[in-house]
Amino acid sequence: MAVVLRLRRTGRKNLPCYRIVATDSRFPRDGRQLETLGHYDPLRKDPALQVQIDVERAQHWISVGARPSEIVASILRKRGVHAKAKPPRERKGRGKTTKTRATRDAERAARAKAKAARLFESRRSRRSAKKAAAAAGEKKDG
Repeated sequence: MAVVLRLRRTGRKNLPCYRIVATDSRFPRDGRQLETLGHYDPLRKDPALQVQIDVERAQHWISVGARPSEIVASILRKRGVHAKAKPPRERKGRGKTTKTRATRDAERAARAKAKAARLFESRRSRRSAKKAAAAAGEKKDG
């Protein structure tokens, strides 16, 4: 059983409040928990009341192998408990270049190249039109 220390959301819509809990990593975020260690209320004005945590129990869980999430690790660091945070989850297959992705990227690059060529040509034609107008103006004056 891989124990993690993480936040469990409570509170109502648009008014978040969290409990800091020790739970099995396979349980859902707001599901079953092993122990409640404290709470975190990010909307409180007073920083002293924003976070309340039982540091001794958190240290106990860390000593038996629990890994805190990134946010819980930062909360614990502010309280003087240094624990290595759980590494971010690896998501395989998201960076793969598939046939569809390659086709889409090639089309996008071709459109960008065509647009740049059109802009270049329009600037070029405007310059030549200005030069022609300037030359015509000189001929009238001369």
